[in-house]
Amino acid sequence: MPYILALNCGSSSLKYQLFDANSKAVVISGNVEKIGDNGSFIAQKYPDGTKNRKDTEIKNHTEALNLVVFMLRDASMDLNEITAVGHRVVHGGTKYTASMEITDEVLKTIEGFSGLAPLHIPSNLVGIVSSQQLLPNARQFAIFDTSFHKTLPDYAYRYAVPTAWYKEMGVRRYGFHGTSHLYVSKRAAKMLGKPVTDVNIVTLHIGSGASAAAIRGGNSVDTSMGMTPLSGLTMSTRAGDIDPGIIFYAIEQLGLPPAQIQAHLNKASGILGLSECYIDHRDIHENLPNNDNCRLALDIEVNNLKKYVGGYMAVLGKVDAIVFTAGVGENDEVVREKVCTGLEELGIKLDRERNAAALGYKGSGEAMISTDDSRVKVFVIPTNEELVIVEDTIALMNGTYNPNHLEMGYSFL
Repeated sequence: MPYILALNCGSSSLKYQLFDANSKAVVISGNVEKIGDNGSFIAQKYPDGTKNRKDTEIKNHTEALNLVVFMLRDASMDLNEITAVGHRVVHGGTKYTASMEITDEVLKTIEGFSGLAPLHIPSNLVGIVSSQQLLPNARQFAIFDTSFHKTLPDYAYRYAVPTAWYKEMGVRRYGFHGTSHLYVSKRAAKMLGKPVTDVNIVTLHIGSGASAAAIRGGNSVDTSMGMTPLSGLTMSTRAGDIDPGIIFYAIEQLGLPPAQIQAHLNKASGILGLSECYIDHRDIHENLPNNDNCRLALDIEVNNLKKYVGGYMAVLGKVDAIVFTAGVGENDEVVREKVCTGLEELGIKLDRERNAAALGYKGSGEAMISTDDSRVKVFVIPTNEELVIVEDTIALMNGTYNPNHLEMGYSFL
């Protein structure tokens, strides 16, 4: 039986799903969490609902992928039956705006994007190179995060910097989390009972990394992340939007090289920088009563989310739904309630009981958490980036892939 393996290497996580290539049914799924942090583990799930968890120190993505292979073998999977691996690749620049098979040239070009996504591209490359070594008979495919945002209008992707920077260096907004925004926006349209081309949606992908997107008629027209995945919302370790003058001030005052400042903004800021000790929202909530830094971190995160929701509602004019997704979006009812509270004048009315019950880790699945009479519906939709990855991979193998996602005919429409 031929299988397709979908790999999604995040900044501190690795999600994987093994699909039956013929039926597109999930055979095995799993995730590796807290890579490079305390409490790292791998959890593998089987179709009957049983799970196999292994708590172990996982220093980097190379160790994580080796552990995935071990777990698949332990489940008696024949790795020779894996005919293709689809990789989430964070940055495609302006050169790659559609999914494609990975050649040596493509791999080399992706490597050149490392400076644009220093937390992600190295992890993506590890996933690709390790897969080539561990699964030499499988074809490798890249599904780019940035592809979904290729529909941004010029006034949304251009920065007000010298034009030469754009023309000569490619300084522009690219946007990320594309497979997630694509998936949940299509599912939201399904929940609304309308074609995706007829609805306007604000999607909030809130995980270790976080981004918002304004989606009009199925197409991304604005998004919070920019040239790199560093801008926009407050994230676990990334600063999000800051005054760029802060960077020059910090360099001058601290005497640090730009690379070290970049490391601080990517790995020591956000929730971690504010709380001074925590990355995970579960730790933030647990320590709220006795740690005011945790309160501040949560308030800043929520305030920034509110600003993007309101801003994107203004961009779209008419909004049919707000969608929460990814680790925090699917599992943190407190963040969702704080974001929606006070937005009643914008047509958003949260149902607190529905919100409290919509918890991904309890298997709640897709849920509407707004009241029945809320003009703008609010949904919690578990993202499935891996399904987008595998469907693009299969289409590329079969010669049926269409770079226009509105014409792809995905199974989850």
